[in-house]
Amino acid sequence: MKTIINGIKYENPTFVLLLGLCSALAVTNKFETAYIMGICVLIVLVISNFLVSLTRKLVSDSIRIPFYVMLIATLVTCTEMLLKHFIPVLYETLGIYLPLIVVNCIVLGRNLSVASKNNVKTSVLDGIGIGLGYTLALMLIALVREALGNNTITLMDEVSKITHYKAIYKVFPNSEVFPIKFFVTPAGSFLTLGFLIAFLKGKKYESN
Repeated sequence: MKTIINGIKYENPTFVLLLGLCSALAVTNKFETAYIMGICVLIVLVISNFLVSLTRKLVSDSIRIPFYVMLIATLVTCTEMLLKHFIPVLYETLGIYLPLIVVNCIVLGRNLSVASKNNVKTSVLDGIGIGLGYTLALMLIALVREALGNNTITLMDEVSKITHYKAIYKVFPNSEVFPIKFFVTPAGSFLTLGFLIAFLKGKKYESN
């Protein structure tokens, strides 16, 4: 549990380590795409950490990085195929950022720094913690951006093709101020991230 909490709080890849920001900021204009992207990274990270740890004594140092990239690419391709088959519109929405998981520094970084040096249990727990930390960070950024930028929270829209249930909620009914479209622009994503990091850092210093 300590390893998982560490990945969520103390080594959060988005708010603390500032890794994987390109995809994090690109897919967070909608809550639904944010948590789907986070789940995809979580799955790839946990499975790749498991396989890397399992084979760490069999893979030579000279071919470690090519081997890990190939492994991650295989997992990402499988994830793409599943999304394309079951939720094609969401697959198209995530676009290039889905295959970019292959070179996401979060995944490869944890493979190299943790999974290649630790046992399977530690590696899997680290993958769960970092993956959850990334997913929760994306969800928080998307929650703020969509609420302020579109005046909605989209829990299920494209996913409804599987669940047969739509869940899109209006945040500020009858508001004359919202939505503020700036927040769903690229500039709005950077501003939101900056404010959230400042807020979370402030809370950390207050608790200390």
